[in-house]
Amino acid sequence: MSEPTIALVTGANKGIGYEIAAGLGALGWRIGVGARDEQRRETAVEKLRAAGIDAFGVPLDVTDDESVSAAAELIADHAGGLDVLVNNAAITGGSPQIPTTLASATVRAVVETNVIGVIRVTNAMLPMLRASASPRIVNMSSSVGSLALQTTPDIDMGPVPTAYLASKTFLNAVTIQYVKELSGTNILINSGCPGFTATDLNGFRGIRTPQQGAAIAIHLATLPDDGPTGGFFDDAGTVPW
Repeated sequence: MSEPTIALVTGANKGIGYEIAAGLGALGWRIGVGARDEQRRETAVEKLRAAGIDAFGVPLDVTDDESVSAAAELIADHAGGLDVLVNNAAITGGSPQIPTTLASATVRAVVETNVIGVIRVTNAMLPMLRASASPRIVNMSSSVGSLALQTTPDIDMGPVPTAYLASKTFLNAVTIQYVKELSGTNILINSGCPGFTATDLNGFRGIRTPQQGAAIAIHLATLPDDGPTGGFFDDAGTVPW
């Protein structure tokens, strides 16, 4: 029997992250449930295990260097490696956020989680991913970060918090840079948009279920070896940068 695929999903204790973990786990994969809150993390692991999924908890605060390093060590010791990383953890920074009144502290907090956190986790997990036969990195972004859509006449993206919007544009740019640096490897790296999904991130105002929102991440995490890299996708196809 072949060894199971090992995946880490950050922010996997609830919402879209939990459904990504559940969807990948249903494929027979072994899933690291990354989350800061111990009780929520362990509750998610127990729920996944009750559904027959091979899940284990990974204490993980993406804003903390020591936490991320410890998470990498735990995965190496507990699972023996890593094949797929889904960078899902994110915050909005609260609302409203309009540029003229936006506090710099809010911008820093949002970027620390949504961008620097992704860089921190990705870099810590890269040694294991490089050793994988079919490594994948999925960065959960959003179409609100698309400059093309933001500047297209007659497209109303709604009252999206400015810091959150900018962090997703920033994340897309970082994703492209990773693709360029790792172009000579077998690591496929893509950004995914879950659509307007009902989660506590938006006060459950979304029109899609967390399971629907998780679909694009599951698709990108399971791409074949000749699949795309360096793209930005949602369920309908390519999202313009």
